[in-house]
Amino acid sequence: MMTLIMVAGAFTGLGLLMLWLLLDTTQAAGPAALSRLDLDRRRFRRDTVLTVDRRHPGENLRMRRLGARVREQMEARGISLPISVRADLSMVGRSLESHLAASIVGAVVGFLVPLVLSAVAGAVSGSSFGMVPLWVGLAGALVGGLLPTSQVKGAAENRRRDFRHVVSSFLDLVAMNLSGGRGVPEALQTAAGISDSWAMLRIRECLQTARLQGVTPWAALGELGNELRVDELRDLAAALGLVAEDGAKVRDSLYARSESMRQRELADSEGRAQAQSQSMLVAQLLLCVGFLIFLIYPAIARVLTGM
Repeated sequence: MMTLIMVAGAFTGLGLLMLWLLLDTTQAAGPAALSRLDLDRRRFRRDTVLTVDRRHPGENLRMRRLGARVREQMEARGISLPISVRADLSMVGRSLESHLAASIVGAVVGFLVPLVLSAVAGAVSGSSFGMVPLWVGLAGALVGGLLPTSQVKGAAENRRRDFRHVVSSFLDLVAMNLSGGRGVPEALQTAAGISDSWAMLRIRECLQTARLQGVTPWAALGELGNELRVDELRDLAAALGLVAEDGAKVRDSLYARSESMRQRELADSEGRAQAQSQSMLVAQLLLCVGFLIFLIYPAIARVLTGM
C-alpha cells in the first residue's frame, strides 16, 4: 500500500508542477527574457527539423519531440550516448530522439508493470493490494529502459552482417570498373547504381552527398564507415586514396580484400551453423532425459511406495 501511495504522490506532484509551468505568465525582463526568446527559437528550429526530416518517415512525431527535449537536457549536462549505440541507431535507420523517447516510455512501463500485476493478483485472489518493494519497480524500470537498446543492438548486428556482404560485392564492382578504364568517382557511382538494396542505397546517398558538398568520394565512404562502424568501408576509402599513385596494385588489393571478406563471411556462417547444431543437440539430449524420466518414474514411485 505504501508503494501505491508513493506512486500516486509522485504523479500528483508532477501534475502540479506541469500546471504551475503552464499557468506561469509572469513577464521576464533583461537577460531572462533573452534566454526565454533563445529557448523559443531553438524549440521552433527543433520542431521544424523534426517535421521536415525525411530520413525517418515512419517514426512518431510526438515521440521524437519528447526525445528531442530529453536530448537537449542531456547535451546541456554533457551527457551523450556511447558511440556504439549511435552507430547501431544509424545502421537500423532510427533517430536518436525516437530511441530516447522509447527508452523513457519503456522505463515508465517497466516501473508500473509490477504494480499492475500486483493489483491484478490481489483482485483475482480477493485480497488487498499487495506490497511491492521499491527495488522491484526500479529493476523493472531499468529493464524497460535498456530493452530498446538491446533490440537495436541485435537488429544492427544482423544489418551490419548484410552490409558487409554487400560491401564485398561492391569491391568487386569497383575493381572491375577501374580495370575498364574508369576513374575512381565514375567507378564508385557505377558500382553503387547496380542494385537498389538498402545497403547500396546508403552508399549511393553517401556518394551523392559527397558530390554536392565537394568532398572526395573515398573520404565520404570513410566517414560512412566510421558512422556505421564498418571497417571494410574504412579500408576501401584508404585503398582508393592510393589509386592516383599505383592503380594496378590497388585493383589487385580490392580483389584480394573482396576475396578475404567472402572467406570470413563463409567462416562466420559455418560458425553460426555449428552453434545452432550444438543447440539442437542440447535440446535433443534434454528430450531424451525427459523421456527416460517418464519411463522410469513409475518403477521408482512403486519402489518408494513399497518402502
